[in-house]
Amino acid sequence: MQTTSLIAKYLDDLASEDEVLTAARDASVELGITPIAPAVGAQLAAVAAGTQATAILEVGTGAGVSGLWLLRGAPTATLTSIDTELDHQQHARAAFAKAGIPVTRARLITGKARDVLPRMNESSYDIVLIDADQAGMLEYVEHALALVRVGGSVLVAHALLGGKVADPAQRDDAASDVRALLKELATSDAVQAAVSPVGDGLLQIVRKPEPAAPKR
Repeated sequence: MQTTSLIAKYLDDLASEDEVLTAARDASVELGITPIAPAVGAQLAAVAAGTQATAILEVGTGAGVSGLWLLRGAPTATLTSIDTELDHQQHARAAFAKAGIPVTRARLITGKARDVLPRMNESSYDIVLIDADQAGMLEYVEHALALVRVGGSVLVAHALLGGKVADPAQRDDAASDVRALLKELATSDAVQAAVSPVGDGLLQIVRKPEPAAPKR
């Protein structure tokens, strides 16, 4: 087993998941969804805890794995989650109920993110998690940066696209778009960004305050 695989397995084993999370992960697999790795979930929880998040927005509900991890880190937060698949959200809703999360703290919206996101309030969320189709990633990030508050984080799961982003021989549109995004973020004064290689890559973009106007 390669060193990277050993590290990934070690970190996933270290991130303990209870029965509710394990059941949600199993449901994801049965539904054909690729859930975030346990180690990524632990990072989501850490960011949520460090941010002291009270309002979280998620693009891609799935069967509730990422939502459960986010709410583990921010146990008083309200989660708003968007997904095109009602069936997936029904599984997520059941998982949230089993975890003892009140329905008032998990608002599930069924619809296309590109239609829903423009209607959300700007600068209103502590965290925006994007865990959806790769084709819409750039559009979702653009919306997310407007929706997250100053000091808040935009998180993008599966940001390394199965290793394609790091492989210069991979030149499809998705990989090229992500490379361009990462290059732009690295030189931006408006955000602070970094990519963790854990679980196929977790991109974190922190929105920085606008520079103060010079005194006259």
